[in-house]
Amino acid sequence: MLSKTATEQNTAYHIRLQPEEKKVRLKLDEAWRYRDLVRLLTRRTFTVTYQQTVLGPLWIIINPVLASLIYMFVFGHIADVGTAGIPQILFYFVSSAVWELFSFSLTKNSQTFVTNAYLFSKVYFPRICVPISNMLVSLLKFLIQLLIVIALLITFVVRGAVHPMWALYPLLPLLFLQMALFGMSVGVLISSITTKYRDLLAVVNVLVNLWMYGSAVVYPIQSVPDGVLKILVKINPVSENMELIRMILLGEGEFDLMYYLVGLVITVLLFFFSLVIFNRVERTFADTV
Repeated sequence: MLSKTATEQNTAYHIRLQPEEKKVRLKLDEAWRYRDLVRLLTRRTFTVTYQQTVLGPLWIIINPVLASLIYMFVFGHIADVGTAGIPQILFYFVSSAVWELFSFSLTKNSQTFVTNAYLFSKVYFPRICVPISNMLVSLLKFLIQLLIVIALLITFVVRGAVHPMWALYPLLPLLFLQMALFGMSVGVLISSITTKYRDLLAVVNVLVNLWMYGSAVVYPIQSVPDGVLKILVKINPVSENMELIRMILLGEGEFDLMYYLVGLVITVLLFFFSLVIFNRVERTFADTV
């Protein structure tokens, strides 16, 4: 009886690696078993990002502040783009923080195979742990930026300038997660493609910048004239999610449930599709990277 127990325990701590059958696998169960590694990778990525900088983690706050000031000058004063009655600094800071939640998760994951090729070729662990850790870093940075949002929000609520939808605040964590998850899915898909077509990495930053202007970041959706252009903006999963977050936080916005649900379906489908492609590419990426 003792020998059987010892054999079972010995087997439990051994993992057998063998060629996989050709079937669809998401490997999320493996990522959960390696959750300690995900936590370590998250800490490493966050630390390395600001390790050799003068201001360190203060850049987490400085970046959206500078972006908000630029948006206020260019779009608020020169272009005279309205903010639906919301104070400009509050509107643009919330928009910048939410957009960075998406864009950081996208850009950081778009080079997963290229930047981790040496690590992947030497040590086995579920490769999806790296994109998940990058997404968690984007969420961590956003939570820090939320402290400034809360301070600004309290200031303008006391003045009576904004009227948040307090009853819907419990939905915000899910909306933030959806934004980060969508960014991770797009980034993972790009990373899988660029293992063979490396020149696509050169257009990622351009793609992200163009995407921002089509995602209702620097303008409210209600400022877009009715027509094909508005439909294209609203069908973008980032736009309706962004507008819903601003509407809950700040109390103003033009939200369409149908377009939001379309964006949610796109996010879920893209998440599973990107994982399938990612897991297929990881078996042969060492031959191309």
